Amino acid sequence: MGQRNTIQRTIVLETLMRMKSHPTIEELYAEIYKDHPAISKTTVYRNLRVLEENGAVRRLSLPDGPDRYEGQPKPHYHFKCSTCGSVFDIDMPTIGDIDASVESKYGFEVKDHDLVFHGKCSDCKLL
Repeated sequence: MGQRNTIQRTIVLETLMRMKSHPTIEELYAEIYKDHPAISKTTVYRNLRVLEENGAVRRLSLPDGPDRYEGQPKPHYHFKCSTCGSVFDIDMPTIGDIDASVESKYGFEVKDHDLVFHGKCSDCKLL
């Protein structure tokens, strides 16, 4: 059964796409609240979960902080600055069918994977 598209879900998705910063749920909610204070935090959480389930958004789980979200669901890599904490998309070809290689070699069932480079971004590197 398909989910109907609601105004709130559209607002969540459009705000996430506009931000381009891989926000946490709290950051996304704060941005939505500026223009739509009647939308509750629970509504943002619920709609973000539905958008993720539908493949419209992607959750990026980082071991050293809260999950972040992005409106770019196709596979790609990330860079996280260890100084300022910003997360950036890495525009480069992905490694072949790495999921199938891991499944074949280890017998796992891979749902997804994240590859995150860590270091200093170009701005922080100059400090």
